[in-house]
Amino acid sequence: MRRFFIPAVLWLLAAGCAGAAEHGQLDASPGLFTVLAAINAAGYDAELASPNNHAMRAQVRQALAASNAPVLKELQSFFAAHRQQNATAELSQYVSLALSTTGPPDFNLRLKSTQIPPDVQPLQDMLPLLQTFYVEARIDKLWLQAQPAFDEVIARYQQPLSQAILQVNAYLRNPTSGYLGRRFQVYLDVLGAPNQVQTRSYADDYIVVVTASAEPRVDDVRHAYLHYLLDPLATKYGMDLLKKRSLLDLAQPAPALDAAYKSDFLLLTTESLIKAIETRLPGSKTRVDEALREGYILTPFFSEQLLDFEKAPDAMRLAFPEMVKRLNSAAEIKRLAGVEFSAKARERAAKVAERPAEPAVRVNPTLEEAERLYKNRDLEGAKQAYLRLLKETDDQPLHARAYYGLARVAVLQKDPETGDRLFRKVLECSPEPDVKAWALVYLGRLSDIAGERSQAESHYQNALAVKGDSAAAARGAAEKGMREIASKQPN
Repeated sequence: MRRFFIPAVLWLLAAGCAGAAEHGQLDASPGLFTVLAAINAAGYDAELASPNNHAMRAQVRQALAASNAPVLKELQSFFAAHRQQNATAELSQYVSLALSTTGPPDFNLRLKSTQIPPDVQPLQDMLPLLQTFYVEARIDKLWLQAQPAFDEVIARYQQPLSQAILQVNAYLRNPTSGYLGRRFQVYLDVLGAPNQVQTRSYADDYIVVVTASAEPRVDDVRHAYLHYLLDPLATKYGMDLLKKRSLLDLAQPAPALDAAYKSDFLLLTTESLIKAIETRLPGSKTRVDEALREGYILTPFFSEQLLDFEKAPDAMRLAFPEMVKRLNSAAEIKRLAGVEFSAKARERAAKVAERPAEPAVRVNPTLEEAERLYKNRDLEGAKQAYLRLLKETDDQPLHARAYYGLARVAVLQKDPETGDRLFRKVLECSPEPDVKAWALVYLGRLSDIAGERSQAESHYQNALAVKGDSAAAARGAAEKGMREIASKQPN
């Protein structure tokens, strides 16, 4: 019989999403989860009525309210003393705090004193409160319970975001193994107000935090990735660019342009280049003339330069200095002489809709009851409903779903041996594509934990071979599992 290390099983099976950070990784952060759980318990109520909130936000708030952790009163006083003018700024400061720490259980600042962001400075007294909150409110337990939700959200992003990153790398001819020793990290969050995309650049880390939304915010993350790649170029050739800083005066009359761009020529240059690049990428809604009218005055220039760039073999890191040399102030002044700036930037309202459903489930009242109980973490109730389903029907695909449910319950009840047996039973019952693929993914994770790496790879490969749109999320999880196995191999 296999010997399992239970905490590791729960960590890997429930999520598969909280491992060591790698370049371009799509992940969840226990530190961010803890900090945002704390503010939700302390009075952060932004957009609670929005249908785009993830269900996990309400579940965590309910659990924390019932915890009666003594530290909650101190957190509420701290939060009240650090309120901001708007909800976005309020969330922003706590995102900065979370990303500046080592995370649970210690919550030490990981940055040098000279690197601590200004918005984190006033919040440092919260760190000992977070240490206490993590213990008293049993955040470790809540974190594990949240992993299926993170699995679902990560699966939604994995394929489209991977494709978007590949498109950018291909267009810029950028190596995908890394960029100047820096790291691009995307954290998906389920506890902040929905429709938020926040970016941070700390030392060698470029971090994007994305909250819940009706549709994946892939374009926003791709925009951040372009900044990650191109900001260093503007800095490297900053002295050459600043010789043409007088062009910044042309942007001053643009009402829609943020003040930051009106005072920072390098920032305006990079954003103009990014706008131009986005017009050349598949599916982009960015237009050159629209970007110009909003105040990104160098977008037309870079759009012209990109036509030559696309014909040449050089990567953007080599082509960029040549573009800078060709930037002629007199020519741009002439080009922009008659431009009419927009009164305000075009609003790109986030779609409002209910959270996308999980892979399609066969319509059956008992199965629906079992799934509802499972999602609400009534594991014994779910187990009885799944067992009842086995007795009520001879339909093999429904039996597969019942065994799949029982296997997941076994894992959460710290009985991985039974879980392993039941996942194998799923494969004997003519499962539908999504159930078959996810059962194989779970078997792969169990084999990996047991130290059977070759068997884990075999399960993941079988999951990748399952066809059908409903199995797409599981295939993404299998790909992640393969990468994690590869990362454990000795060099």
